[in-house]
Amino acid sequence: MNIAEVIPKENYILYVKAEDGRAGLFDVKRYLDSESFSPLKDETEFRHVRNGKYFIEWECGADLSADTIFARWSPLPDRSAQYDAPASTLTSRG
Repeated sequence: MNIAEVIPKENYILYVKAEDGRAGLFDVKRYLDSESFSPLKDETEFRHVRNGKYFIEWECGADLSADTIFARWSPLPDRSAQYDAPASTLTSRG
């Protein structure tokens, strides 16, 4: 499955939408203590995520495969869920 859209949100959460329309939230916080992800503690760096369809990556070289994201995301309950969901929805998961 490929990533159609990725949007950084508050508290190191990514909104991710798959090409099949499913959407979920992925918490990056669990990775921030590793050497390759530590630059993302700077929220400006975190917000510069790039969608590579099979992966996402940041300028610092950190990356996550689509398989990892889809295996560990918190699916949103509705296929039509929008990335502009209330902040409480975005920050309460994880």
